[in-house]
Amino acid sequence: MPQIVTSQAPDGSKARRVYLLLRDEILGGHLAPGDSLPGELKLAQIHGISRVTIRRALDGLLADGLIERRPGSGTVVRAPGTQPVQIIADFATLMPQLRRMAEDTTARLLSFSYGMPTSHVAESLGLPEGTRVQRAVRLRLSRGLPFSHLTTHVPEAIAEGYSEADLATTPLFRLLERRGVQVDHARQTVSAILATPEVAESLEVTVGAALISLTRVVFDAADNGVEHLQALYRPDRYRLEMTLDRAGQADARYWAAVVDNAATAKATP
Repeated sequence: MPQIVTSQAPDGSKARRVYLLLRDEILGGHLAPGDSLPGELKLAQIHGISRVTIRRALDGLLADGLIERRPGSGTVVRAPGTQPVQIIADFATLMPQLRRMAEDTTARLLSFSYGMPTSHVAESLGLPEGTRVQRAVRLRLSRGLPFSHLTTHVPEAIAEGYSEADLATTPLFRLLERRGVQVDHARQTVSAILATPEVAESLEVTVGAALISLTRVVFDAADNGVEHLQALYRPDRYRLEMTLDRAGQADARYWAAVVDNAATAKATP
């Protein structure tokens, strides 16, 4: 099983900047396993900072399990088997892939409660005033490694048909189907957000680390809101991809998404 890589970003803006730059090069494949990093003096010259600051940045990468120090070879990128798993999803077919992802990964229920929704959630779902919702927070893992933090809100009239135990063992879309909910369409946005202390602890990243934020509001055929989801993803373990083709004629040509129903989300070591 791959080693769990937790973010150990160093304190201090200069050390953190170098740490993040090197971390992105490693996780993005620009520095391959076995590649040697420049020496501390060279890195200090490249980035215009002291060797002490460079050493703190490297210590963070070492604690993350992304590099190792070898006698006679200096600092090198660790082998593939020690890199974190990564979920890859084609953005054009994201909905069916998320469905399959729920079946191919595991989830841990962190909290479960009923209460009044925030004004934002109530407005997004189009709920009448005074409508209660079920709020559930789950952590989704691939091969035992956390990659997403999920917060869902479902109207009480729908959610009362399943229990906390059901939600801990069964994907939410399955539970909605059992309640007779016929999902018709959804609105979805993708942005970025910084990890709060609670989320950071669950995803094993530092507080303030950048996360992918996906918000989805699901509706039935009558345009009633049935689910509000905020999914937060570790960008080193999850990424979105899209294949584009040129479409249209002459000056009206544009990029169009290629929709491939056979596309799947996958985890790669």
